Amino acid sequence: MVKRLIGASASEVSKMTRDDLFTSIKASEGRVVVSENVVIHETVEGGITTSEMTKAFGADMILLNGLDTFNPIILGMPDQLTLATATPRDSIVKELKQLIGKPVGVNLEPVDTDIEMLEARRPIAEGRQATKETLIKAKELGFDFICLTANPGVGTSNKAITDAIKLAKEYFQGIIIAGKMHKAGGNEPIFTKQVITDYIDSGADIILLPAVGTVWGIRREDLEEAVDIAHEHNVLAMSAIGTSQESSQPDVIRNMAILNKEIGFDLQHIGDCQRNRFENIAELKQAIAGYRHYLAGISRSVER
Repeated sequence: MVKRLIGASASEVSKMTRDDLFTSIKASEGRVVVSENVVIHETVEGGITTSEMTKAFGADMILLNGLDTFNPIILGMPDQLTLATATPRDSIVKELKQLIGKPVGVNLEPVDTDIEMLEARRPIAEGRQATKETLIKAKELGFDFICLTANPGVGTSNKAITDAIKLAKEYFQGIIIAGKMHKAGGNEPIFTKQVITDYIDSGADIILLPAVGTVWGIRREDLEEAVDIAHEHNVLAMSAIGTSQESSQPDVIRNMAILNKEIGFDLQHIGDCQRNRFENIAELKQAIAGYRHYLAGISRSVER
């Protein structure tokens, strides 16, 4: 049997197949923390990645943001101190996985150039967009999962995400997380019951939804209904704090964590502004898993 992710060692994680990882997350019963890291932001301390720091504060899975799959750079890795001196290399993701012993994924953004925008569009590199080519590259780089979502101002749509799920099902073959943390600049609902059903029918393994209290106008009952739909189809659900509230006061994080767990989220994501307050990852982990699992997770050596 697969060991649950919250208690798995680095050697056990490294041997997990896609289906193993899915089951391992499910078996953890809502206590998995996903930390999002912007790979091109200067790290707090030179010579160490943000991913290593977030792992040290209790993250169970690492989601890389801002990574160009065609020119992969992760600041803090050996010889990757600044963008001016960094050299892209295809082995860098596998090297990072060896350092942290955790499943690692990447954001790929399904850009919709036709969607009505609420703000100025922010262009992104082709290597960050969700396409056949980037999905193939993500598999080659060694990612365990992908997250089909979009950063503020990029401009995506529910249709674009649905289309990207279908592509990912064909060309990536790892775990597929899909959904919006916020509107990402577009003028349409973040999700509806039909959108959730479309994501599931297209092959998503995990539905991404805004964490309770993060997006204006999204009620707990809306999230409960969406999570229930996912679970009825043997699909998991991940809450996402993608509105900079990851840098809020610790009690805000704790309250969100317990409410999200009560709703039934299988994973809880905490966004990339956490680099301002790494301790909020620990607050989130301790709230949903308790001090024992938190302490064991941060203490377990990657040599095990």
